[in-house]
Amino acid sequence: MFAKLGQSLQKTFKDLRGYGKLSEKNVQDALRDIRMALLEADVHFQVVKDFLAKVREKAMGQDVLDSITPGQQFTKHIHDEMIALLGGRQVDFDLSGRPATIMMLGLHGSGKTTTTGKLANRFRKMGRRVLVVGCDIRRPAAVDQLQILAKQVGVECLAPMPGETVPALGARALKEAENRMADLVIFDTGGRFQIDEELVQELKDLRAAVKPRNVLLVLDAAIGQESVHVAEVFNKEVGLTGLILTKLDGDARGGAALSVRHVTGCPVMLVGTGEKIEDLEPFYPDRMASRILGMGDVISLVEKAQQAMETSDMEAMQAQLTKDSFNLEDFLAQIRQLKKLGPLENLLEMLPGVATLPDRVKQGLTGGSSAQEMKRTEAIILSMTPRERRSPGIIDASRRKRIARGCGLEVRHVNDLIKRFEAARKMAKQMKKHQKRWMRMGR
Repeated sequence: MFAKLGQSLQKTFKDLRGYGKLSEKNVQDALRDIRMALLEADVHFQVVKDFLAKVREKAMGQDVLDSITPGQQFTKHIHDEMIALLGGRQVDFDLSGRPATIMMLGLHGSGKTTTTGKLANRFRKMGRRVLVVGCDIRRPAAVDQLQILAKQVGVECLAPMPGETVPALGARALKEAENRMADLVIFDTGGRFQIDEELVQELKDLRAAVKPRNVLLVLDAAIGQESVHVAEVFNKEVGLTGLILTKLDGDARGGAALSVRHVTGCPVMLVGTGEKIEDLEPFYPDRMASRILGMGDVISLVEKAQQAMETSDMEAMQAQLTKDSFNLEDFLAQIRQLKKLGPLENLLEMLPGVATLPDRVKQGLTGGSSAQEMKRTEAIILSMTPRERRSPGIIDASRRKRIARGCGLEVRHVNDLIKRFEAARKMAKQMKKHQKRWMRMGR
């Protein structure tokens, strides 16, 4: 989502690094470029104004103008202020009380019910006994969707009874939580295509009935400044404790993610990064700022790998990669492990510098659509004989034609796969060489 913004900012930083010493004009030019980049990313104009005022104050200081590395010093100030803009620190849920309570708000299309299911799944994995409550009494399909999600993630779901009001359902849910020994209740409230008085009153009544410790608004990050307006109204009318941004994996400009915390004062607590039930992550301002500025987010990448794979699997994967007989069966096993981590393009954004690469370069790294490419790779390798997979060197032109016919693809696809495999094998040899060198140095 922030690729274009990151590329623009990196260009500005690169230009600054070309100066041995900065002048006020250099700084002013850089700030003008940053302002244009932020506005083009659909960041709220007032947010841009306040952000640049703080950066200007620091950037005009002697620590930058007299610094030996002025470009790096300027970049650090941008990074620090962006962290502050995004909230400064990660904010967690208030899970005090028995049961703990979370009230989910949002307009139609924001992903509120799906996010409720993701959140229930997240807390269930943490050892919580979760009860989700379908409070959308006007749209039975929403309750049906929540029941399906609840069954999918393995939590209980409470639906409204005929004629039951939302506050009455909320009060009944708290009693049911005691009976079912649930220690966390998540209320999936009703939504509208736009905020109206009836919806606001319904939400106020439910809040008064259940007194939730957490009131979260689910926002579609792809709708830009409209999401900021929605957050302002919900916060004013109902009162929010936090925000969840969905569709952060899209190709929208992403300005809402930078604006909403500053405008509403409410912390962004979680972000939706995909369609899978596991695609809900804590929001860390420092990590997000690093990703926007092209510095990567290696910590989140490691955490994601640890969650998706067992330690034994990761060790086996490393052993496969560095062994002398690395073959296409090993290559296929590695691809299947990587699929557990989600779309490859999302993982690349966590690596320093990759987010700011030109789109054509990133497409080369991912093979265009990574999900489609992984399926194609699996099909090609599975069309080979066991001997071909174990000894790729024997795959000549006639074998490539047969493999292509077997998986319904073209010979060029087989050729591309073998090129990528050879590149991976070459990288594996380099890794092994470095590993031996480090071991000798450690003796």
